Amino acid sequence: MPRLVGVEIPASKKIGYSLRYIYGIGPTRADLIVETADLDPNMHASDLTEKQLSKILHIITEKKWLVEGDLRREIAGNLKRLQAINCYRGIRHRRGLPVHGQRTSTNARTRKGPRHTVGVAKTKG
Repeated sequence: MPRLVGVEIPASKKIGYSLRYIYGIGPTRADLIVETADLDPNMHASDLTEKQLSKILHIITEKKWLVEGDLRREIAGNLKRLQAINCYRGIRHRRGLPVHGQRTSTNARTRKGPRHTVGVAKTKG
């Protein structure tokens, strides 16, 4: 399996699809990398040479794209900043509720988690 930016990309898939396994590279960027590196779009990742792998890595660093750990760190830092300044979005993130204005009286189960049924305690008497 070829290794790029600390990630082993699947060797059996075409290069455009394999590059998407790197966090921060989606379909558009993967196609752009293949085009810029003058690679055959139908080529599989297992057929890449060391020179081609270094060319792909050079393209990613040349365009200053944040990928993998750096991107995850920046996103986490952004969320921490929002929570630290106590803005509305930060409070919603902290409480684990929907952030972008979705309704919460019904639905929103993905963010809120499974339902917690509150029972009524019977009094003895």
